[in-house]
Amino acid sequence: MLIPRIYNTDVGLSAFDEIEVPLADGGPIGLLSQKFAAGTVIFRETPADYDFKWHPAPARQLLFILKGSAEFTVSNGDTRIFGAGDVVLLEDTEGQGHCSKALNNEVRHSIFVTVPEGIL
Repeated sequence: MLIPRIYNTDVGLSAFDEIEVPLADGGPIGLLSQKFAAGTVIFRETPADYDFKWHPAPARQLLFILKGSAEFTVSNGDTRIFGAGDVVLLEDTEGQGHCSKALNNEVRHSIFVTVPEGIL
């Protein structure tokens, strides 16, 4: 399973990439990853007019979007849109960070799960 991520380059700029989470046969329930340790869980409602300029992620965390969508911009100007059902690993905890803004005049509901270094 591929998971998009935003990370810091060696010069402190943010960039998009993907990580692959290996899956193995879990029998009749489908494919499963190994178990990963997690930290805190944060539920968030983001207003429909949210437009947060350059900022680093406050912690290394997985973002699960439940409702709504958002556009993320990294240092080189590349943008990606993520919406309900998407998961993004945010690792740009230093440097310039990224921009994020709400789309379609929709409130966004999301969950953040912090993950320690070396996990994923």
